[in-house]
Amino acid sequence: MMQAINLKKGMVFSQDGKLIRVLKANHHKPGKGNTVMQMDLRNVESGAVVHKTMRPTEKVDLVEITKKNAQYLYNEGDIYTFMDTETYEQYEVASDQLGDDKLYLMPNIEVQLEFANDHKLLGVELPATVTMKVTHTEPGIKGATVTGSGKPATMETGLVVQVPDFIKEGEELVINTSEGVYKSRADSAK
Repeated sequence: MMQAINLKKGMVFSQDGKLIRVLKANHHKPGKGNTVMQMDLRNVESGAVVHKTMRPTEKVDLVEITKKNAQYLYNEGDIYTFMDTETYEQYEVASDQLGDDKLYLMPNIEVQLEFANDHKLLGVELPATVTMKVTHTEPGIKGATVTGSGKPATMETGLVVQVPDFIKEGEELVINTSEGVYKSRADSAK
């Protein structure tokens, strides 16, 4: 058992027979009244996301998670296939289970598969950053600097991120997966 105040992003707990993943957890003290935990939670099986408020002292059953190194292979429709890099066993994960994480999946990317204590596949943990190619963005502005307001760029997986004005189509960028933001050009990250 764990108190709600100790829940962090990525943790999984069991509630009413369902596995719930914490997407966001904020400690909130309204001007008047008691402190509460405001959280975005995803039902692991259905993929449904809900916003929930809990008392900090409310207790939940934390689920033990084990991880295996894996490689993303391909997807067919809404099914994404991963291979355990040690046993070569393949696992299929539904699109709903991945949520927005599927927008960061590039062929052969190294991830970690997450399993609940009953060996149920929960989903994947992405690397901190991924490198992707820009497939569409507005033309660059001559003399643009990093400090400009930026512009949206569509990456090869469909992910849209704000990038500096000088970024052009075809460039490879390093994207932070936890926040979904531009980090740098791929060639400058080396």
